[in-house]
Amino acid sequence: MKWQGQFWEFHDRLFAENKITADSFAKIATELGLNQERFNADLKSPSLLQKLNKDMAEADRLGITGTPVVFVNGKKLNQRTLNELQRLINEELSNK
Repeated sequence: MKWQGQFWEFHDRLFAENKITADSFAKIATELGLNQERFNADLKSPSLLQKLNKDMAEADRLGITGTPVVFVNGKKLNQRTLNELQRLINEELSNK
């Protein structure tokens, strides 16, 4: 997708949304002053859909259901606590 030079601005606004809906994209694009015709065409791009489907399949394969997600040496951190992170790191270090 072509971000019209505002990828990070779009990213930050999207992740600041309480709930991302289909309307969120158009709203943010409008707020950023993006060319709506170009933006809408980019959203419908077959190459974008192909990339999105590939990423979704990989996330599904890895058991990723949201962000953020943390992996340590290929192992998914299931409980996002400092203690669990340290435990997993120590476990991986002891396997070396």
